[in-house]
Amino acid sequence: MDNRFYKSMHRYRPRAARARFALTPVAVVAAALLQQGNAWAQAEPAPTLKPSPMLREDIPPAVRRQLPTFVEGQSIQGRPDLETVIEGGAELRRGDTVIRADRLEYYQPDDLAKARGNVHINKAGNIFEGPLLELKVDAFEGFFNEPRYRFLRNDAYGEADRVDFIDDKRAIIRNASYTTCKREPGPSWMPDWILRATSIRIDQEEEVGQATGAVLSFKGLPILPVPSMSFPLSEKRKSGLLPPTIGIDNVSGVEVTLPYYWNIAPNRDATLYPTLMTKRGVDLAGEFRYLERDYVGSVRANYLPDDRLRGHDRWGLALKHDGLVPLGTLGPAGVAINVNRVSDDNYWRDFSRTSASLTQRLLAGDGIMSWSRGPLSFTTRVLKWQTLQDPTAPIVPPYDRAPQLVARYLRQDLPRGLEFYTEADYTHFESDPTLTAQPNGKRSFALMQLSRPWQSSWGFFVPKLQLHSTHYEFDSPLASGRRTADRTLPTLSLDSGLVFERDAKYFGRSFRQTLEPRAFYVYTPYRDQSYLPNYDSARVDFNFATIYTENAFGGHDRISDNNLLTLGATSRLLDPETGAEAARFGVAQRLRFKDQRVVLPGETPVSERLSDILFGASVALFPKWVADGTVQYNPKNNHSERTTLGVRYNPGNYRVVSAAYRLQRGLSEQVDVGWQWPLNDLWGQADEKLGAGLGLGEGRWYSVGRLNYSLKDRRIVDAVLGLEYDGGCWLGRVVVERLQSSTSSSNKRILFQLEFVGLTKIGSNALQTLKQNIPRYQFLREQITVPSRFSNYD
Repeated sequence: MDNRFYKSMHRYRPRAARARFALTPVAVVAAALLQQGNAWAQAEPAPTLKPSPMLREDIPPAVRRQLPTFVEGQSIQGRPDLETVIEGGAELRRGDTVIRADRLEYYQPDDLAKARGNVHINKAGNIFEGPLLELKVDAFEGFFNEPRYRFLRNDAYGEADRVDFIDDKRAIIRNASYTTCKREPGPSWMPDWILRATSIRIDQEEEVGQATGAVLSFKGLPILPVPSMSFPLSEKRKSGLLPPTIGIDNVSGVEVTLPYYWNIAPNRDATLYPTLMTKRGVDLAGEFRYLERDYVGSVRANYLPDDRLRGHDRWGLALKHDGLVPLGTLGPAGVAINVNRVSDDNYWRDFSRTSASLTQRLLAGDGIMSWSRGPLSFTTRVLKWQTLQDPTAPIVPPYDRAPQLVARYLRQDLPRGLEFYTEADYTHFESDPTLTAQPNGKRSFALMQLSRPWQSSWGFFVPKLQLHSTHYEFDSPLASGRRTADRTLPTLSLDSGLVFERDAKYFGRSFRQTLEPRAFYVYTPYRDQSYLPNYDSARVDFNFATIYTENAFGGHDRISDNNLLTLGATSRLLDPETGAEAARFGVAQRLRFKDQRVVLPGETPVSERLSDILFGASVALFPKWVADGTVQYNPKNNHSERTTLGVRYNPGNYRVVSAAYRLQRGLSEQVDVGWQWPLNDLWGQADEKLGAGLGLGEGRWYSVGRLNYSLKDRRIVDAVLGLEYDGGCWLGRVVVERLQSSTSSSNKRILFQLEFVGLTKIGSNALQTLKQNIPRYQFLREQITVPSRFSNYD
């Protein structure tokens, strides 16, 4: 039977000398519609392309069985519903599977395709090429002799003696090679790194490869012989040994960690981190994470038996849990637990990188339960601190709260626009009296607040009246012999502001410029509070967020006496189209009508009628530049008391330089610089791709680092310096880290890491150090999106 039979049966018009047809009735209708559509296209405008749910990355089995099979070639012979033989540029296409060869035989009863000569198969973007293929198309079961292959998800290449296809997700590759290095033309090409194995099992469903009898070679040198290893085909989690990490620490010696990851379930996992420290011993560490519908959390613990440098066992524990607890008809209550504990006072100095606490010498054990419904909310809290003391720099431990009970009620819908807020707080404070020099006690605090806001597009006015009431019961008498104390204070505040706008033009750009003057008045009468203990109060930072508040102290133990007026103004430059803020400038100052007499222990009363002047600015007029700063200027001494200035230059991906200057007169003065930059730019090798914002180039060197320098002490406080090399399919990193651990000592480490893109990382965990220390650091060769099979469709 020849081509004329198929042409008459399917009414298919041949293209040049080629025959092409479909083997199902569905395709007959499709071909007829296509032919009719071509006629319509000659008379009608081209249709607009629209997204279709038919273009799926995966094809369900029920849909796959109904898909038509298209074949095409120079010569087609066969019997209907039995076999088809295609020769000369043969092609078979079904769904996401395409087979091309010099000769192709297709047996419809068995759904079996046999291809010979220049065989090429594309399965959902994965490519195999070789001389001989036998495959059951729908089940994707068969074998391929002497194939060359390329996988879509991680752009990996390789060759083998044979591939056995188990199904459309799994295959076994015999005597195989594997690399992500881009194939170059020429017979002498060799990849920078290559994995050779007696067999590689590919599981696209689990997105993992398993190699046996494997040897990893780099630059022609075998560096990692392993009897068995698994590697990812994507970023999907999988159980197994992770690559070892190696570091050199000036105190602990050589550190070698061999992690094991256990993917317990989609919502649970665990990682073991056994670490050998040549100068200390073996640290046994592990982390467990969980995620449920109503709660999430993690537990991390480590145990170092008989630390040879300290002479005793060391351990650390960090637990975090956040979730909801059902309370029947009352609704759910929120629960948050955060516990950090270590074995001894020196732990923060010896293992500063393992602490989950932001304040390494103050470790919180905190448990909170909260409930709210409508305007009412309740919170119960227990907070206990572990204070790690340093004999050269002792600190006063904060008070434990065991317990703290807080109730709040807020109404913003009262008649005549009134708003009402009340808060009640009962706390039992506990600490070591020999260290705090104050008695422990119980404090009951209540606040009632009534306000009436007037707000419009051109300004606002908010009068507010507050009443503070506090009662103390002490566990031991005060110096005066009193065991109780009471305090009641009212506060009146008036907050007002105007908004003026105009159109302006700067630097060739149009803006909407605002001028927003603001006046804030507050009055609180004086009450002697010097005899009261200070459990939780501290002077709030002097900045633009606090200069317009009623109390100069945080906490409830001190309420400042005030008779002052704060005047300020803000000007903004806004994009008239989007409303985005391009620049903001502000100034504010307090005018005090009466001395402030309420102070914290050890402070002197504030008598200046005029406070320091605050100047602030944030500028982002140009896309690549961002700058901001705040200056606290003392007009009496004609110098700044505190200054914070920062600038960032970010012209594209993997290019960022940031610098900050911080001054606190009499205490500290520091400069902080961080960067990530291609060194090739410095000697004129910036390519067009980098200029277009792609940011990566094979054979490029990157400098990364951060330096924190104390101008007052004339020394480096913290430093991270490193080099990264992008070899295209591999990345190399060398990082030197120095972190201050006390006023007289520091920890130093050297980190080496070799990353084989799409396979594994060997060496130290340098990426974690760079991400934690360098602002806006970007991982090289990080896969942001999953490749689509349509990007490699032919």
